[in-house]
Amino acid sequence: MDRNAGSFTVLFQPPFWVGIAERWEEEGYSAARVVFGAEPTDARLYEWIEKEWHRLRFSPAVEGERPVKERKNPKRAQREARAATRLQGVSTRAQEALSRQREQEGLLRQTQSRQARQEETERKYLLRQEKKRAKKRGR
Repeated sequence: MDRNAGSFTVLFQPPFWVGIAERWEEEGYSAARVVFGAEPTDARLYEWIEKEWHRLRFSPAVEGERPVKERKNPKRAQREARAATRLQGVSTRAQEALSRQREQEGLLRQTQSRQARQEETERKYLLRQEKKRAKKRGR
């Protein structure tokens, strides 16, 4: 039976502390980013995850291999996690997923603003026509 997997990484990207949420589901891999500002404490992180996790806007799912979960000695896992953050920081897969999400939001915003502009020009055109008709009728 396949299980959903997820991870949450907190790192410093000057001038803010940023959290990168990654998840692997049946559809594939997706990521989300949240900015904390000041360095969050462990208690604040746990509280935030409990209350705000469901509000995260994850990127569209992309096919990808799930990480293999193997039991490790806790001290070894801690050492590996420290080394991974020191060397790599945010995974490039997460960066790609977030950039795709940013692109899609930009395209959506672009289409919405284009539509609003078209509606505004149509409204102005109709207003000019109305004024022209009123002027012709002598009003």
